[in-house]
Amino acid sequence: MSFFGFMKDKTMRTRKKFDHGTKRYSLYKHSVATLGSKNVRDAVKLPEGESLNDWIAVAIVDFYNKVNLLVGAIEGDCTKESCPSMTAGPKFEFFWAEKKKLVRITATEYIQRVLDYVASELDNENTFPPDPSKPFPKNFLEIASNIFKRIFRIFAHIYYSHFQQITDIGAEAHLNTTFKHFIYFVQEFKLIKQADLEPLSELISTF
Repeated sequence: MSFFGFMKDKTMRTRKKFDHGTKRYSLYKHSVATLGSKNVRDAVKLPEGESLNDWIAVAIVDFYNKVNLLVGAIEGDCTKESCPSMTAGPKFEFFWAEKKKLVRITATEYIQRVLDYVASELDNENTFPPDPSKPFPKNFLEIASNIFKRIFRIFAHIYYSHFQQITDIGAEAHLNTTFKHFIYFVQEFKLIKQADLEPLSELISTF
C-alpha cells in the first residue's frame, strides 16, 4: 500500500486551506508549481514583487499540513510508553516551556501541543490577518521563527525514533522531500538558528 493510501484510513486533524481567489492561494499554487519544475533552492525564493510575510505565511500552512500527515503515519508507534520524552537521539531532548519553567513531557504530548499551537496561531486573525489590507504584526517573523523551530523538532523526532515505520509504509521519499524543502526555506530566510538545527546537522549537510 502507498503512503497516501495508508493515510486514507487515518483520522487526521483539520487541514488548513487557502481561500480560492486570494493572494495567498495564488502564492500557494505558485509554490506547488515551482517545486515541481525548479531546483528546490530556487523554488523557495521570494517571488518577485511579493510580500515576504505572505510568502512565509503560505509556507507555514503548507508545512503544517505536511507534518500533520507524517504525524498521522507514526501515531501507532509514538506512544507514552515508546517515547516517554521528546528526543532526537541520545544527545538531544526538547522540553516544553510552561509557566516560565521547562517541563519534560512525552513525545506524543509535545507533538500535539506543537500542532495545537500552530493551529491556534493560524486561526488568530491578529497573527495571520485574512484581509490583505490588514498588516501582519510587527513581531510576525519572530512568531514564524518559533513555529518553524518547533516543527523542526517534530522532524528530528521522526527521523531518530520513527524512520523505520516511515520506511515500512513507503513514506521515506515523502519525508525526505518535505524535510529538504523545509530546510531550504528556513535557510533562505534565516528562520532557524544554526544551533537549533544541530540534531539533524549531518543529514542537512547532505542536501
